[in-house]
Amino acid sequence: MTKLNKSNQIKEIVRSGKDPVYFFNNYLKIQHPVRGLIKFDTYPFQDECVDTFLEERFSIVLKSRQLGMSTLAAAYSVWLALFQKDKNILIIATKLSVAQNFISKVKTMIRSLPKWLVLPEITTNNKQLIEFSHGSSIKAIPTSDDAGRSEALSLLIIDEAAFVRNFDELWMGLYPTISTGGRVIILSTPNGVGGQYYKLYTDAEAGLNEFRSIRLPWNIHPDRDQEWFNETTKNLSQRQISQEYLCDFASSGETFLSDSEIDWLRLECKPPVDRAGNDMNVWIWKYSLTEHQYVIAADVSRGDSRDYSTFHVIDVTAGECVAEYKGKIPPDKFAELLHEFGHKYNKALLCPENNSYGYATVLKLKEMQYPNLYHKRRKAVYVGDYVPSRDSDIAGFTTSGKSRNLILSKLEEVIRNKQIKIYSTRFYDELKTFIWKGQKAQAMKGYNDDLVMSMAIAMWLYDASAEYSQTSSALNNAMLKAMSVSRNTYDELPGAITEGRPYSSATRDPKVQPDDFKKSKLSGEWNKKLNILSEWDWVYK
Repeated sequence: MTKLNKSNQIKEIVRSGKDPVYFFNNYLKIQHPVRGLIKFDTYPFQDECVDTFLEERFSIVLKSRQLGMSTLAAAYSVWLALFQKDKNILIIATKLSVAQNFISKVKTMIRSLPKWLVLPEITTNNKQLIEFSHGSSIKAIPTSDDAGRSEALSLLIIDEAAFVRNFDELWMGLYPTISTGGRVIILSTPNGVGGQYYKLYTDAEAGLNEFRSIRLPWNIHPDRDQEWFNETTKNLSQRQISQEYLCDFASSGETFLSDSEIDWLRLECKPPVDRAGNDMNVWIWKYSLTEHQYVIAADVSRGDSRDYSTFHVIDVTAGECVAEYKGKIPPDKFAELLHEFGHKYNKALLCPENNSYGYATVLKLKEMQYPNLYHKRRKAVYVGDYVPSRDSDIAGFTTSGKSRNLILSKLEEVIRNKQIKIYSTRFYDELKTFIWKGQKAQAMKGYNDDLVMSMAIAMWLYDASAEYSQTSSALNNAMLKAMSVSRNTYDELPGAITEGRPYSSATRDPKVQPDDFKKSKLSGEWNKKLNILSEWDWVYK
């Protein structure tokens, strides 16, 4: 750079202090493993990361290998320490050598600067600490049980957080150190499912905590193409490739779905086109279409515990999940949200779980007179033309040990056969931690399965098999005609969808007669499946 006079030096100091990206590209140098000391030319994705670091207090980065993010973090630390007073910057690394390497990068950058740009004097300079005369400091330490606990931090950087030992306990101790307004940057490649880093990142991506998530796969680097990727990964396993370069948390444990099924879901994921609700946790991929039929299934929680209330909106006509909610909300307010989106999606067939807190949601929906609430038929006695009221049926879905296995089996079947499109990263992340524990499928310790359960209920309502749907319709119709029972309200088998809409009286086939039923193969199937006709012997007598 051309030698500057005093006036221009002052202008450059002011500009560099205001714009870290300008400072990096015009003054910093870094140590390249092959080319030696080179100018630090940042890439667009790195510039965007710096903008996020400036705008957000909490940033968490999921990154591929070899993207220069540790170097960027070192450069950001240099800029902050040089141009702002009393900034206490702490870097926590996986081990001592990594911490010392970070400080080495910092020193190389500072030495590369023109002397007029380094306004404060360096008062302390060792392998893990640099202190400046205006009160700022940069310190790098290896992880330990008490790392950083006594500090009051302006900026905390945790490098390769997924590999930091006991990071969950460490984070609990570190969080109070930035409570006075400090900022946090967490960086890591993935290291399997589970752990505090995985939890922080997936919650951030779902909008459930205060972190801003940044995902940086290998191809975000402008100088890397498919040929580079193929050459770099040719000796790696698929799991290593996913973990090191695709920013994919490799599955651990015996997951409910196979790796290939989970990977298929990952490829289907895409950002929502809109967000809604007071907490903005309703994700919308497609708006309702007048000619389409919809089903909404919901899993209800208390609203202030570790579990979440969730719902999925399924477009039965198109075979895809078009909207989803995951949040902490009281059961009555959840009912209002369900009521709102039920109407938005053409008065969708609405089926909340009715266990525990779900009962309050069901009652509220009844109070609001939602017109298309799912009812499970009770076993009832009909005499002549007497028909019990709809209220004698059970509103919502009752989850028991038996029904839970059935709906999860249906969920696995539909996903395995790729019969529905699901775009949600939140649902994908839950499925990766949904594992077999003995004979029961459940969330890993410390994780949730609320989206999994609401989707399972939805898949039970939405059966993609037309043959099963037609059979269900014919069986119900034939039985009612055989009994000579008239009904104004519809009874449906859970899961029965006929021609893209919920099975109801409108879908019954008037051509089916009792004698036809007795002669058909459906009679045997009906007796085998429900064994219910024997309950009507006393009527015939």
